Amino acid sequence: MNKTDRLFAIVLELQGRSVVRAQDLAQLFETSIRTIYRDIQALSEAGVPIFGSPGQGYSLLEGYFLPPVSFTVEEAAALIIGADFVEQRFDEAYGRHARFARGKIEALLPPGKREETKRVRESIRIIHPEDRKSLDLERSHIELIRGALSSGRKMRFDYAGRPDGERSNPERTTRTAAPYGLVLLNGRWILVAHCELRGAIRNFRVSRIRHLQLTNEPYDMPADFRLEEYAPEDDRHIRVKLLFDAALAGRVEQQPNFYTESSDLTAEGYEVDYRVRRPEELLSWILGWGSRVIVLEPESLKERVRQEIEEMGKRY
Repeated sequence: MNKTDRLFAIVLELQGRSVVRAQDLAQLFETSIRTIYRDIQALSEAGVPIFGSPGQGYSLLEGYFLPPVSFTVEEAAALIIGADFVEQRFDEAYGRHARFARGKIEALLPPGKREETKRVRESIRIIHPEDRKSLDLERSHIELIRGALSSGRKMRFDYAGRPDGERSNPERTTRTAAPYGLVLLNGRWILVAHCELRGAIRNFRVSRIRHLQLTNEPYDMPADFRLEEYAPEDDRHIRVKLLFDAALAGRVEQQPNFYTESSDLTAEGYEVDYRVRRPEELLSWILGWGSRVIVLEPESLKERVRQEIEEMGKRY
């Protein structure tokens, strides 16, 4: 944080609290107490009415306010909840900036709106599907990916694609890629990048990346690439048809599969069509429903399910 931003943030801290110690300001802004002393002196010389009480801290003259920024409760809550999300799901640097931004917004609110915004914020909780270790790893990767995007440098990492019925533990491959952007999809961060191994744009689950490092090799973003317009090539050309017990229709709908094409409740049961790259991608999911689902097509997947059931029977 540069000096100008820090001075502004100090005023907001003083505006939002009655008394603030120099030690607390130094810890908040990750600087020395001596720097905070100099900042307070600079603010005083600029005409900001700051008073210091020995052994207690600093306070602003009552009635002193920065030029007001008007937020409704809904606007303030939206920004603060957004800051909470950034703090939890982005890297540590952006998380720190989000905390500062949240503090600035809260300090600008009049007491009544501040309390109402606090109640709204406390009534909303962001829950993440990943465990803490996976989430921390993902956040550290995002920081490096942001660095690669801002510096225009390629990255190198080890990556394992999605396991399926034939590859429960797929071998990792080393990739060199030019990052084009990050996308949050269904709670998962996806890296969109041009992969040199595949010679094309590929999507990488950030949580499956290991040993990520920046290279010194520069790259140029294609002039016609727009992340908001990008859509990966659809290579799911194989149709799978399943028939669930009719009583499972609600549960199946509540557990959507990304490959779902259509569904229909018939006299025989709940019929669902899927499009996949390989039928085995649905194998574990099908087996999870036990005897309450039947594979209608293709025949190769029916046989694969039979084989898996026979192997399971041998173990029991």
